[in-house]
Amino acid sequence: MARQYTLHRNAPAGPRIDFAAELNPQQLAAVTAPPGPALVIAGAGSGKTRTLTYRVAYLLENGIRPEHVLLLTFTNKAAREMLDRVAAICPHDLAGLWGGTFHSIGNRILRRHPNEAGFAPGFSIMDREDAEDMLDGVVATLGFDPKEKRFPKGQVVADVLSYQLNTGRSLEDVLLEKYPHFFEFAAELEQARVKYEAKKKKANALDFDDLLEKTVRLLKSNAALAEHYQRQFQFVLVDEYQDTNHLQNDFIEILAARHHNVMVVGDDAQSIYSWRGADFRNILEFPKRHPGAVVYKIETNYRSVPQVLAVANAAISANKQQFQKVLQAARQEGALKPAMVPLPDSQQQAQFVAQRMLELHEEGIALDDMAVLYRAHFHSMELQMELTRRGIPFELTSGLRFFEQAHIKDVGAFLKWVVNPRDEVAFKRMSRLLPGIGARSADALWASVSDALSAADAPLLKKETPTPVIAPVVVEAQAEQPVSPIAPAETPTQELPETIANPWEGLPAIKELLLPLKVPAKAKAAWEQLVFTLDELAPGGHLAPPQEMIHSVLEAVYDDYARVNFPNYDQRREDLNTLANFARQYESTQAFLDQLALLTSLDATARTNEETERVTLTSVHQAKGLEWKVVFVIWLADGKFPSSRSLESSETVEEERRLFYVAVTRAMDELYLTYPCMSFNSAYGDPLQRPSRFLGEVPKTLIEEWEVGGVF
Repeated sequence: MARQYTLHRNAPAGPRIDFAAELNPQQLAAVTAPPGPALVIAGAGSGKTRTLTYRVAYLLENGIRPEHVLLLTFTNKAAREMLDRVAAICPHDLAGLWGGTFHSIGNRILRRHPNEAGFAPGFSIMDREDAEDMLDGVVATLGFDPKEKRFPKGQVVADVLSYQLNTGRSLEDVLLEKYPHFFEFAAELEQARVKYEAKKKKANALDFDDLLEKTVRLLKSNAALAEHYQRQFQFVLVDEYQDTNHLQNDFIEILAARHHNVMVVGDDAQSIYSWRGADFRNILEFPKRHPGAVVYKIETNYRSVPQVLAVANAAISANKQQFQKVLQAARQEGALKPAMVPLPDSQQQAQFVAQRMLELHEEGIALDDMAVLYRAHFHSMELQMELTRRGIPFELTSGLRFFEQAHIKDVGAFLKWVVNPRDEVAFKRMSRLLPGIGARSADALWASVSDALSAADAPLLKKETPTPVIAPVVVEAQAEQPVSPIAPAETPTQELPETIANPWEGLPAIKELLLPLKVPAKAKAAWEQLVFTLDELAPGGHLAPPQEMIHSVLEAVYDDYARVNFPNYDQRREDLNTLANFARQYESTQAFLDQLALLTSLDATARTNEETERVTLTSVHQAKGLEWKVVFVIWLADGKFPSSRSLESSETVEEERRLFYVAVTRAMDELYLTYPCMSFNSAYGDPLQRPSRFLGEVPKTLIEEWEVGGVF
């Protein structure tokens, strides 16, 4: 039998990478840092990924075997990108290097030790939908009567339990802070958590959070196993450290406990995700947890012109809790200072942004190189409509287009059915919102309604067009005038008066039509409430204004539904308030619905065109890590950006200021900071908007104020 002999790649005789030539002095200092704890504060646009990539290469070049290096990132894409770059510059075989997201590394460890973690080999990983379905089953066993109390659905329960687990806080604290409307169910939610854990164990299934939580628990409870991985991972590197939560930080600390060779890279000035559990204290207190840690700062920015960076540096300087740094531009001066643009109201704000985009496009800037950033998704509504009107294609990354969102369509269904009582789709959508009414029940209800309408033998829209009395047109003798090339040569005729009859004329009253219908027992109370609400939308068969209709639907029916069914209830309620405020300009509900339908159709048509260029509309949170030549930041008014909720404490205001800093540093060449001077709010009149406090903190010498005139 032949002897097996394996050739190994020779280690390079000396460093093959000229690190000093490839890196600036600040990057080089971090990349070549000696063993020990290190915190790298990498400012926006300073080459953070490049620094981490070369750090991995430096370790390998200096004899550290790949299997002794662990690289933790927030996305698999980031891990692949860094490892691909390392492979491109470094001759070593990287097969043994552990690199990936926190959860993928957790999964890898659990797959090796399922029994020790309390699961059987081959466990399943449930996606979010599977987890929510299982929680819905758990909730059903708690025995709540939907006629008495509306317990949160599985989707909301999953959000509550996930936030609690990742932050390491008590359930009561989480409910008080984020879900106060469910605090009365604290004991039942804890019971649901226990039952959920038991069901997962029985099914030999883990959800996404378990991949990390079960790994941390395993390492804390099994000292021998923990020591094995602590010995293996001699160097731990962490990307985007400012975004880590309590659970992720525990994972890092456990694995780095033996060698203390942990390098974390991030930017405290870009810590903006506390709402999803990220803990700003992780990066702020790293030097305290690791005595002797060296702090490296990378401040050379390769993205933005100096004028933009001057605004960014001024904006963040007001924060007290931070590692002080000053971004320095590697680029030359730009042509324009950042602009501050006050507008009369949100409609004019949208018109300004759209018009300026078209001008910039005429100057040769591609639509792909422009973006509009905002604090909250609903801030983009007027702009979406204005861009649609003008035929400017756009890509929305902060969520669904405004009128495509489920909660907008749900409330719209009430208005559509009252305006058109034969609208089967609207009726069924409205009905299915009620407990105990599914697709089959909605079909049966509609069959009854349809029969009743047919029996009434009334047209859908009875349009009366009486023969108008038209006054004779008197034409006086005039000197012959030249015919305009665009005006009609004929004498214009008078427009016929048009009246649209009440859609309920000749039909049974809403209560008379709907109350007698048979519904499932557990839907009875909710059905009666819905019927009375619909009657309120069309009292005596006469349609109320659309703004009043929306408020009635929200207060009587939909607000309770949204609280129970949506984890992001607050955001959706803001969307619906915005919809109501937009509707105030329409006296007729039919006209309001027609406008929405026409704009949505135009938008859909525009998206089918093979446009290669699109403007980006995105929330600032979604924009982190991205860049554009031209950036518009809109709705920079106190209460909007910063948000009204953030004004309750100095810590939350500081996070909002960091969010503003992130928005500013997305701009490469031009930056426009806009706000409406008036905010239309139906409940409180038209109050003046104060410009964002963040604008007031930027010296006036660094920005140019634009005074917008013209006809709006």
